[in-house]
Amino acid sequence: MLTRLAISDFAVVQQAELAFDTGMTVISGETGAGKSLLVDALGFLCGQRADASVVRHGAERADLAAEFNLQDTPAAHAWLVEQEMDEDDGLCRLRRVLRADGGSKAWINGRMVSASQLAELSGLLLEIHGQHAQQALLARPAQLALVDQYGGHQALLDAVGQAARHWQQLKREQEKLNSQGDVSERCEYLRHQLTELEAEALEPDAIATLEAEHRRLAHGSELAEAQSQALALVAENDEFNALALLHRARHALADVIEHDPRLGEIDAMLESASISLDEAGDALRRLGDAAELDPAHFETLDARLQRLHTLARKHRVGMDELIEVRTAITRELEQLENASARLAGLEAEIEQAATIWQKAAAKLTAARTSAATTLAEAVLTIIRELGMGKADFRIQCIEQETATPDPQGAERVEFMIAANPGQPPKPLRKVASGGELSRISLAIEVASRAAGGAATMIFDEVDTGISGGVAEVVGQKLRALGKHVQVMCVTHLPQVAAQGHQQWRVSKAGDEMVTMSAVEQLDEAGRVEEIARLLGGVNISDAVRAAARSLLQSAQDGL
Repeated sequence: MLTRLAISDFAVVQQAELAFDTGMTVISGETGAGKSLLVDALGFLCGQRADASVVRHGAERADLAAEFNLQDTPAAHAWLVEQEMDEDDGLCRLRRVLRADGGSKAWINGRMVSASQLAELSGLLLEIHGQHAQQALLARPAQLALVDQYGGHQALLDAVGQAARHWQQLKREQEKLNSQGDVSERCEYLRHQLTELEAEALEPDAIATLEAEHRRLAHGSELAEAQSQALALVAENDEFNALALLHRARHALADVIEHDPRLGEIDAMLESASISLDEAGDALRRLGDAAELDPAHFETLDARLQRLHTLARKHRVGMDELIEVRTAITRELEQLENASARLAGLEAEIEQAATIWQKAAAKLTAARTSAATTLAEAVLTIIRELGMGKADFRIQCIEQETATPDPQGAERVEFMIAANPGQPPKPLRKVASGGELSRISLAIEVASRAAGGAATMIFDEVDTGISGGVAEVVGQKLRALGKHVQVMCVTHLPQVAAQGHQQWRVSKAGDEMVTMSAVEQLDEAGRVEEIARLLGGVNISDAVRAAARSLLQSAQDGL
């Protein structure tokens, strides 16, 4: 539940801090004093889009903060644990800063988050019901969602949605295959390309070997000449080759080596060099023996290399990418050759998927019909208690006129109301007046609490358009609701305000130049004065105060 709300430089509120308790909290005040600003502040803390206009004139930023006890909101606690934002004290702290330049920042338990994250979490913490929510209730999707929430249909909805999406996926695949038309010419073309590619060795190692051998044969004459010259200089040029000169150098040192030990090291180096030269000579001889030119073999290699170059140009890739082209063509050809068989299989799969959806949708339809009946009866009972004693309220399940599996199920719902006897029920969106809509909306919210939800519910002037005895019943319903969840209610009706377990008053302050709003929690005497003001206006008589005390006492006696 909400335990604390702090506001700084927000609209006409310079500084305010409110502490909340369980039960029903009433927020009242003069017209234009800023009662709904507290709800607006919570709206921004719930991730509502930033609005620079709410920053108090002359201030750089508005600072909003709220604290929640998570004892009654396990879903919110689980979300925080999943996001690694939970705290050991079991509290959740939201903060949002709205800057005068239009920017904003948000935090959850001290961690900076996005507005969408703030909205996701706050949806588990509190619900705000006001004029906007009442208008949203007129839309069929909102009505359907409310019935599903009331009935606890999420698992059934998931099954229907999964079945519908599977059917849609198969249908898209079928349409794609059908859009290809006659693929025989394409298959023939691909087979021709594949034959050309499969005739060649396309592996990178094979291409590298081919290029190296082709390069060697292409420069055969130059290689043979260079080999012959090198061999002559190393070992086959009479006594003037390098090997012979090394032997002569060692012979020259042999007679004097014993006189200088350093010459022994030099002789060892010369010996090592002569061994290397001898091995080099043998290698050059072997290379020369293998260097015989084979024009036919060279032509074969050249033709292979030219075919690879031609294929690479044809497919607009490098030669080392031809193997990938071959793989892609093979895959496409297999897909096209199997298209007919796949189409036949798809037809059966689509029928099976439609059957699975129909069975899942039928279960959801049965559950919705039952939930709609139960919810309508509960709402009707409350509506009649709220001064619409002759009204008739129904929730009609309307079958969709389409054979296409829908993720939302086979029907939509319509809230139907007949405010007066003798009239057939008509869609709520067409006939409900403002006062009737307020009462119906409240009745739906109270009746649907059996489905669970957030631990804090905020009602922003949902009593608009009602008065007298009906207003007292509205207050009683809100007070009764406060036994199960935390209720906050912004109201201008004394009958509703008297039902609160605690009350805050918002009043205008400041001078002629600057208007401010002040917020204060009322004790028993303050509540009497505030409710008397709501009853009697500016000039409050003792009789009006007595009436205010009576209203408060009646609320206490109703516990």
